[in-house]
Amino acid sequence: MADHVIRAHNARHYVIQVFKFALLILWAATCIVPLVWVVMNSFKSSGDILRSSMSFPSALDMANYQTIMTYPDVNLFKAFINSLIISGSTVILVVVIASMASFALGRFKVKASGPLMSVLTACLLVPSFATVIPNFVTLSHIPFVNGTYLAAIIPQTAGNLCFSIIMMTGFMKSLPQELDEAALMDGASVWTIFTRIAVPLCKSMISTIAIMVFIWSYNDLFTSLVYISRQTMKPVCVILSMVSNMFGTDYGAMMAAIVVTILPPLVLYAVAQEQVVSGLTAGAVKG
Repeated sequence: MADHVIRAHNARHYVIQVFKFALLILWAATCIVPLVWVVMNSFKSSGDILRSSMSFPSALDMANYQTIMTYPDVNLFKAFINSLIISGSTVILVVVIASMASFALGRFKVKASGPLMSVLTACLLVPSFATVIPNFVTLSHIPFVNGTYLAAIIPQTAGNLCFSIIMMTGFMKSLPQELDEAALMDGASVWTIFTRIAVPLCKSMISTIAIMVFIWSYNDLFTSLVYISRQTMKPVCVILSMVSNMFGTDYGAMMAAIVVTILPPLVLYAVAQEQVVSGLTAGAVKG
């Protein structure tokens, strides 16, 4: 009787595991197949794509990549520099501000910490489109912001702060309080505890937030379109939108532009995916 129960339990567990893996494989296919499809078609002409978009290219023809690289109105190298400046600055500001705020909210007994966390959570429910007009009017009246990279950096930083603070505060609360008490007994200041204890222990969470904010900022087409007016300052996501208009019927060039645009964040996430997963898991330990 006991053996029958054990065999039934093992069979049920096996079926559940097979079902889980089948769902994971299906989900992975929905992410991988479109990417492979874009890469394949980037090496084919528009005629070949229209005839058979699902077939492999007969040869690795780089003509589409040469087209987008040499087009006079498209400067992808400058656009990549602009994206690096905007996204890199946004990441630095978000990490610095969020780490300080989460340290205060997570490591000290502040009466207003509960209401503040509720306000931050409520801010996540406000769509970015609702704040476009007041932000645009405010930034347009600031001389050192209007017409500079700051016009995109400031809104992106504000838009990513709430989520980053909530995530990092949960991680800060999970750290042993005895570390702070021991450091205070040794004469360490609050700043020393923050820089020498809290920040090093939060490296995984900081890495996770930095990577996620970079990818979000890199792909933020709406903010770049609204707040950046100079053509020479537009990032890659805007240039990709321009390419789709310029090469509306040249599907091969459009595919090549998509591949070039998604390559940096794809490589970044592939290299640092373990950091992202470990940071998200650690941040969920205690809220």
